[in-house]
Amino acid sequence: FEKLCSISLSHINVYACLVCGKYFQGRGLKSHAYIHSVQLSHHVFLNLHTLKFYCLPDNYEIIDSSLEDITYVLKPTFTAQQIANLDRQAKLSRAYDGTTYLPGIVGLNNIKANDYANAVLQALSNVPPLRNYFLEEENYGQIQRPPGDVMFLLVQRFGELMRKLWNPRNFKAHVSPHEMLQAVVLCSKKNFQITKQGDGVEFLSWFLNALHSALGGTKRKKKSE
Repeated sequence: FEKLCSISLSHINVYACLVCGKYFQGRGLKSHAYIHSVQLSHHVFLNLHTLKFYCLPDNYEIIDSSLEDITYVLKPTFTAQQIANLDRQAKLSRAYDGTTYLPGIVGLNNIKANDYANAVLQALSNVPPLRNYFLEEENYGQIQRPPGDVMFLLVQRFGELMRKLWNPRNFKAHVSPHEMLQAVVLCSKKNFQITKQGDGVEFLSWFLNALHSALGGTKRKKKSE
């Protein structure tokens, strides 16, 4: 889901309750997360930006290697060697819910009428040059963009989605494209939406051109593929 507080709707300093999965802002005294922990006795929270765990209301950081699986699902990473081996050593993975899946061949949730976009995103995630570029965040993570440039959000969200689709350690054999689609709605100025059907070919053309432009096109040394 989009990383915003379920009460204040703020994107700032958001924590996920690891008991019920809801998002709350802050962890200090009288914050939404603090009040939630006291009222419902839910005590373990994850900062969705720093990926650090905290116990509330006592407000201390939890250091436990067993929680690393959770942070990896939120932010999978790939080495150059792992990327090079993707097509050579394809093997089934077992999700934490017991189902098996092949990384890169997993479902994308239908939120409302976004199946046209899902089909395009799935297809693009299996184009090796494009996939390999976005699996390695260093390729675009340090690109400097002007303040307020919303188009680069497409690059960030597509990279996140790509890494989740190819994650060999997913909790389930499907992935939510919600944040990716929110970026599409924003960056296309609502020309492509979640709530109504769109044309897949038109979306593909717009999306590739938008990615290319956001990455600087041919003007940058690390140009888009």
